[in-house]
Amino acid sequence: MRKIVVFFLLVSFGFVQGQQLNCTVTVNAQKMGNPNQQIYKTLETSLNEFVNKTDWTGQTLKQQEKINCSMYITLISNSSDQFTATIQVQSSRPVYNSSYETPILNINDKDFSFTYTEFENLVFNANSFQSNLVSVVSFYSYVIIGIDKDTFEFKSGDANYQTAQTIATVAQQSNYKGWSQLDGNQNRYFLINDLLLPTYIEIRKTIFDYHQGLDLMTDNSKSAKEKVKTALLSLNKLYNSKPNAYLTRIFFDAKSDEVSSIFSGGPSVTITDLVDNLNKISPMNSSKWATLKY
Repeated sequence: MRKIVVFFLLVSFGFVQGQQLNCTVTVNAQKMGNPNQQIYKTLETSLNEFVNKTDWTGQTLKQQEKINCSMYITLISNSSDQFTATIQVQSSRPVYNSSYETPILNINDKDFSFTYTEFENLVFNANSFQSNLVSVVSFYSYVIIGIDKDTFEFKSGDANYQTAQTIATVAQQSNYKGWSQLDGNQNRYFLINDLLLPTYIEIRKTIFDYHQGLDLMTDNSKSAKEKVKTALLSLNKLYNSKPNAYLTRIFFDAKSDEVSSIFSGGPSVTITDLVDNLNKISPMNSSKWATLKY
């Protein structure tokens, strides 16, 4: 009887362990010579299990509370167990009292290479470098969690960003691209350092205020649009000091379509000043800002 009780407790404990992500990991091998090789399917299965079964924060969540996200890995080439790839990372969260999921993150990382042997164990340790595959996927897992928390409570993602920064610092010793400030000015190094620097606090305030506005949309859409507008206008402060901030681009890569949709219908609010600022802050999306209704 004791063995049965112990077994039951162990099984129950396994069910309540805190996995925080509801992530779909896709491995696209169409550019490889033989896209039907079993190794690619094994890699995809292993990554899905790794991301979704790892307890990233120790927080226990119900299934509906987990963060919806995806990682789309496109394999470009390989030599033996060495792979060159890109990884597209996206996440979203529900808007309060609605069925709508708002996009939070949309990053396309082209500095992604790794070694992989079929059936190898993927093991995460923030303080040691296991493989670039594990480091990159773990890094983005913590960024996803951190930015999701920032949408609900101002600066609440700090602990997750700090873990991501630890992963990045340790991975710098590996000489893989994307972890160092010498690898360009829009990579994992700058993403996580900027998220934690006081210089860029305005973008995190915008993220919080913007989503607080969205959460009011079903109750009072006009008031919600005004709050979203105010949040977007506050980005002008960051633009004045950092006109080409990587985090501003990251924000609009996820949000430009949504912003266009919000201000292209529904109750009217004055947006002349908003359009002027959006064209200045994010000129790459000027075609979308042209659709906004004054």
